Amino acid sequence: MKLASIDVGLKRIGTAICLDDKTVIPQNAIMRKNRNQAALEVRQFLQLWEIDTLVVGLPRDGSSADEMERRIKHFVSLISLDIKVVYQDEQGSSYEAKELTMGRFKHQKDGRLDSIAAKIILERHIEANRI
Repeated sequence: MKLASIDVGLKRIGTAICLDDKTVIPQNAIMRKNRNQAALEVRQFLQLWEIDTLVVGLPRDGSSADEMERRIKHFVSLISLDIKVVYQDEQGSSYEAKELTMGRFKHQKDGRLDSIAAKIILERHIEANRI
């Protein structure tokens, strides 16, 4: 089963894939100009890799968690692909990504951190569903 994850942000969408149920690889982030353009690029990304399941990071705690959940689920509906979509708690994934990469590269707003956060989200999903 081929899995992908996205970490949906207002400016960037981090992406990661897992093609073998073990190794998660961050991919280039999608720069978000508007939601329709971003949804189209996510759809193309999922089609390119022939993804079976999309794992989407959702904030479960925090003052704006409900609003972010509504926005993220609306964005996912715009992707309009007939694949399985599951939601995974993303709490702390961006902070963890920053900690993991400290000193490895300069933290710029180029999407690398967002894709590492997507990698963490996908690893959490895989670990939580291991049999």
